[in-house]
Amino acid sequence: MKVKILLAASIMSCAASVLASESLEFAQVPQSSEQPYANADQIRAFFNHGQDVSQENLNRTVSWLRAAANQGDADAQNTLGVMYAEGLGVPQDYHQAVNWYRKAAEQGEATGQFNLGTMYFQGQGVPQDLHKAEALFRKAAEQGHALSQYNLGVMYSHGQVLPQDYRQALAWFRKAAEQGEAAAQHGLGNRYYHGQGVPQNYQQALEWYRKAAEQGYAMSQYNLGIMYEQGQGVPQSTQESYAWISVAIANGIEAQSQAIAVRDMLAAKLSSARLAEAQKLAAAYFEQYRSEQ
Repeated sequence: MKVKILLAASIMSCAASVLASESLEFAQVPQSSEQPYANADQIRAFFNHGQDVSQENLNRTVSWLRAAANQGDADAQNTLGVMYAEGLGVPQDYHQAVNWYRKAAEQGEATGQFNLGTMYFQGQGVPQDLHKAEALFRKAAEQGHALSQYNLGVMYSHGQVLPQDYRQALAWFRKAAEQGEAAAQHGLGNRYYHGQGVPQNYQQALEWYRKAAEQGYAMSQYNLGIMYEQGQGVPQSTQESYAWISVAIANGIEAQSQAIAVRDMLAAKLSSARLAEAQKLAAAYFEQYRSEQ
């Protein structure tokens, strides 16, 4: 049974071989400023890990941010936009979010440019405009913003607004991947796996999938498992394949039914003793490589 490598977090297929296409990445919560504001560490913890922040603290933070934002502080403007986008300490209001993101973006603040680009891409608070989204992602990407670099890579890869250009996609994925962005590492692995914009190289594909997999990126964990089963760029190992695919399932891979079917197929190929070893390996990997999503 031949199974597909998963290439994207959204577009999937169950045909035999490899699943295709990345999708644009947006922060689960719009990205907040790195500049410390009063209890900004608490806000950042809330954004990144879903930790509880009291309403009183949120209200106080909004007041502090508004004062700084009105004085022209770009980081505060961006973070105030986040508060409006998510309804944290203020009623959710995409128009206000866009207003504050725009103020930050116009000062060249890369995260504000990314967040504003997201609003244009999704049509939240503004009419959807993919051209404006691309222009904003590019401004942020040129300042080194990793998710914007990844998004440009996706747009070049699929010819979305931009002409399809795998070499450009590869270049932008690499910039983000080298900053540790897991989605971009996965995208770079895809390019090497398929030989798009670069000669096909399973060893390089495996290396980039592994980097993303070790950050808890479920689709790369699945792809790593498939490469182990097929002996692509690595010695064949059904036990390693079973372990990585089990971890992808535990980490919530979207293609659950396909991944479960592959895992069960692998289990049937293993003896009871070897299956027990593979399950133990899977448990160890899951403890080490949990998804933070």
